[in-house]
Amino acid sequence: MILAFEVGLSVIAAGLLGLFVFGLRRRLIQRPGGTFDCSLRIAPAEDAEAVAGSGGKGWVYGVARYSADQVEWFRVFSYAPRPRRVLDRPAIEVLGRRAPQGSEELALLSDAVVLSCVHRGTRLELAMSDDALTGFLAWLEAAPPGQRVNVA
Repeated sequence: MILAFEVGLSVIAAGLLGLFVFGLRRRLIQRPGGTFDCSLRIAPAEDAEAVAGSGGKGWVYGVARYSADQVEWFRVFSYAPRPRRVLDRPAIEVLGRRAPQGSEELALLSDAVVLSCVHRGTRLELAMSDDALTGFLAWLEAAPPGQRVNVA
């Protein structure tokens, strides 16, 4: 009886510690400022209708942070202290934007806009709010003189 109580208490303590570390990580990512909610999908299908079937990977919810000439993208549901993906400003090519379609409306935040991009030869899509999109495009266009800017 006492052993079961101690095991149960240990499980609860470990769960609370995990939640605390999870929240602390999110706070540390957002601490320097310049963060925005941003879902990411790598190698999407060419046709949005094919996404529900076999095309591309699914949407992953994350937080992006501006850092000089890079955008660092962190998965929200992770304990990793480092960004999962780093997008360099000169290597980002914007192909276009669109509204979420079909099942994407359920997978993304309600006010999301999908931005199709290519980064170092990898097709990816970023979904963010309209305000975050405006800031992202302004950040891309504000490249230092002499840098190539690829904004559609």
